[in-house]
Amino acid sequence: MPSFCGMMRTDRRAILLSLATLLVGSGSVFSQGQKAETIRFGLTPVFLNDDVQLLSAIATYLENATGYRIDLITRRTYQEIISLLVSGQLDAAWICGYPFVKYRAELELVAVPEWNGKPLYQSYLIAKSDREVATLSDLRGDIHAFCDPDSNSGYLVTMALLHENGFSSEIFFEKTLFTYAHRNVIRAVASGLVQSGSVDGYVWEVMREIDPELVAGTKIVRKSEWFGFPPIAASKRFAQTTQIKALKKALLSSGDSQDGRTMLAYLRLSGFVDAKPSLFDLVGRKIETLKGVL
Repeated sequence: MPSFCGMMRTDRRAILLSLATLLVGSGSVFSQGQKAETIRFGLTPVFLNDDVQLLSAIATYLENATGYRIDLITRRTYQEIISLLVSGQLDAAWICGYPFVKYRAELELVAVPEWNGKPLYQSYLIAKSDREVATLSDLRGDIHAFCDPDSNSGYLVTMALLHENGFSSEIFFEKTLFTYAHRNVIRAVASGLVQSGSVDGYVWEVMREIDPELVAGTKIVRKSEWFGFPPIAASKRFAQTTQIKALKKALLSSGDSQDGRTMLAYLRLSGFVDAKPSLFDLVGRKIETLKGVL
């Protein structure tokens, strides 16, 4: 299985130079030898979104499996990618369950990743490892880090939990901030910049494997219910195109080739499955809980 540890020890300047070479224009990994037809595939800010080898593995597999040039497009926030997707400037994107439900009328489900054999994940409330905290109430008065206002695990779940207990984030926490990456939530908590945070459980578990020293500075205070894993979605205007059909087929069969297995190994995923939108009904209920609040 490929390891990210080597990349993490690589000189930052070398990484930035590699990124400058690879990520050209709107965010494409491959800019030479373009094919006439392209799949514009967006990636929301995830824990390894600046890893050149990971981006290359995704693009290599998808290009070989679909027969189309793959434009991997990244942005700093979830909202930027969602706006591009809904407006038709992207064919598909790896998003979050929250915006998928929020923009359900404009989006079509393509595939859902499987982690540990299931298309599910949890939200974690985390705190610095040396704190004596065990429940949500112990975090009252904290400076708290959220990931992104369009993140289910990094924002919505905690906001709904507070509301269900008669609180708002403004009343419960002394201060809140957004880090715009789950990895940055972990870093903020571990460093003591904040006292607690809301983070994607999949990201926390994977980071514990690839960067145990960092994650050891945090502890889990609470795990949420299980939610549908952040899905790959397409704009409805492109859902029936040959490009999206090819993308769906490639994702669902990613475990059948060496390139696909390499990509899955980087992502620590079991594969991708064809799922129904009802997988995200619980996210919808959390949104309803906060109707008139967000």
